[in-house]
Amino acid sequence: MSERRKRIMNGWVIALLVVVAGLATAGGVGWSRLSKEHKEARSLPLNAVDFNKLKDGTYHGAYEGGMYKWRANECQVTVSSGQVTDIQLVGSGDPGGKNTQHQELYDRVIHAQSLQVDTISSATLTSKAYLQAVENALVQAQYA
Repeated sequence: MSERRKRIMNGWVIALLVVVAGLATAGGVGWSRLSKEHKEARSLPLNAVDFNKLKDGTYHGAYEGGMYKWRANECQVTVSSGQVTDIQLVGSGDPGGKNTQHQELYDRVIHAQSLQVDTISSATLTSKAYLQAVENALVQAQYA
């Protein structure tokens, strides 16, 4: 192999190593940020709302957490005769688009009259974000 070809080959190898190192660094930074958001969502506290003290009305709740606002959501909670009777999603930052699993979660809250319900399988962190918005609405209903 000629000296010129060796230099060209070495240049390509070095360029490839630089590209691989750059991709690895970018991937590590991205993973670190995503991990931080997951840690925040996992540690979301759901405080006890006294469902026996809810006052009738319609209340707006929102949750805006998450680094990229992927789990940001807003809901409207209706309390009638002291019971949660309806929960509607008003808006969501979910990049998944037309995800409808929130309705199943809302139905569980209505049925149990509690925020201590099973989350949606494989969507635990997003479920906790939806429950946080419902809690924020119910706190208003409790102290209205």
